[in-house]
Amino acid sequence: MATIVLVHGSWHDGSLWEPVASVLRGRGHEVHTPTVAGHGPGVPKDVTHDDCVHSIVNAIAAADLHDVVLLGHSFGGTVIARVAEEIPERLKRLIFWNAFVPKPGNCLDDEVPPHYREMFARSAAASDDNSVALPFPVWREAFIQDADAELAASTYEQLSTEPYQPFLDKLDLTRFYAGDLPKSYINATEDTALPPGEWGWHPRMSSRLGLYRLVQLPGSHEVMFTAPERLATAIEEAARD
Repeated sequence: MATIVLVHGSWHDGSLWEPVASVLRGRGHEVHTPTVAGHGPGVPKDVTHDDCVHSIVNAIAAADLHDVVLLGHSFGGTVIARVAEEIPERLKRLIFWNAFVPKPGNCLDDEVPPHYREMFARSAAASDDNSVALPFPVWREAFIQDADAELAASTYEQLSTEPYQPFLDKLDLTRFYAGDLPKSYINATEDTALPPGEWGWHPRMSSRLGLYRLVQLPGSHEVMFTAPERLATAIEEAARD
C-alpha cells in the first residue's frame, strides 16, 4: 500500500480532500491532506509561493514520511514541483492531477489565459488582504459542471479566498526539470477550468513532464466532489509501481 500526500489547489484547503482520502484509506493506503500556507478560512493571506512550498515540506518532515506519492491538484502542481526540488529523497512519485506544470521561470499567472489574469488582479485589488475570490458562475460552469445544483452550491460554500502573491512569484524550477522522480499526469476529460485547446491542461501541461504515465477519467476539475471513488481509482493507477 502507498503513502500518499494530497496537495489541494486554489480556493481549497486540506479538509476538502476527505471524500477521496476516506476512499483511499478504506483501500489500505496511508493518506495525508495538509493545508497549504495561506489557505483555508480565516487565515492570513500574506504568504509567498515559497511559504506554500515549505508548509508542505514541513508537513512531510514532521510526519517523518518516506517513499511518498505526492499529488498536486491545479495550483498544487506548482507546489509539488518545488517540493520535489527540496526533499526528493523523501518522494517516490509525483502525480499532477489537472495541475499546472509551469515552464522554467514562469509563475502561475503566466500559465492562465488573459481573462483569468484580469479576474485575479481585479479581485485582489478589491480585497482588503490581497486575496482572490472565485465567482460562483465560474465555479458552476467551468469547475464543477458535472454536479447538480445542490452539490455545486454546497461545495462552493466550503471554498475560501486565495492568496494572490503565490500566483505572481516566478519559479525557477531548474532542479525540478533536471530531476528523475517518476511522474504521472491524471487528466479529467471534461475539465474546462482551463479552456480546452491552446490553454488546456492536457497535453499542454502534461507534455512538459518528459517521460510520464497518463491516467484519464471522465469528470470535471472538481471530480473530487462529484465522483471521489472514481478519482481514488485513478490515483491508485497513477501511483502504482
